[in-house]
Amino acid sequence: MPVKKTLSDLANEARARVPEIEVEDLEEDYKDAIVVDVREPDERARGYIAGSVHVPRGVIERDIEKAAFNGNASNDDLNRPIVCYCGGGARSLLAARSLQEMGFTHVASLRGGFGAWGRSGRPVELGR
Repeated sequence: MPVKKTLSDLANEARARVPEIEVEDLEEDYKDAIVVDVREPDERARGYIAGSVHVPRGVIERDIEKAAFNGNASNDDLNRPIVCYCGGGARSLLAARSLQEMGFTHVASLRGGFGAWGRSGRPVELGR
């Protein structure tokens, strides 16, 4: 018999494998990381973390190399730190898990996502 899973269930499964970092960690320990905004375009238009690369969750497997690695991730790139974020932290866990499955080794998710970033009072870039 099939077992129904929710987004929360899938995020909790991913959480077992994907490290979550706090907003402070992104500025301190992950300042050289590739920051990937996995939200939808309309969400990004309302604001984003400066310097982040936009690759929506639905196309991350297809577009991550094009958006973040000039079309082709090298073996060295597979070891570069990557931090994914979404609105609240669930979709970014799933995106980070997909990147791990693709061979990226140092992938994390921003706990609380863009919401946590905004609540912390850190600067937000606005779409052009």
